[in-house]
Amino acid sequence: MQTSKFGIYLNNREQKVVRINSPYWIPSGEDWLFLTPEVNMTLLKIRELARERNLVPEPDKILWGDIPHI
Repeated sequence: MQTSKFGIYLNNREQKVVRINSPYWIPSGEDWLFLTPEVNMTLLKIRELARERNLVPEPDKILWGDIPHI
């Protein structure tokens, strides 16, 4: 199992985050950024982290996203 890929991913184009703690789907592509391995991070902390790293223009608009159905 690839637990090193578990964590929070940010889609900087859509300003949405997903929590990955299963190998079912691992985000890939240039729109997805691995934000943190902390799968239990709150949305408030995620926004703060995105602000600190200057990842999106408006971190307060980041929302939880859905994992695509494959």
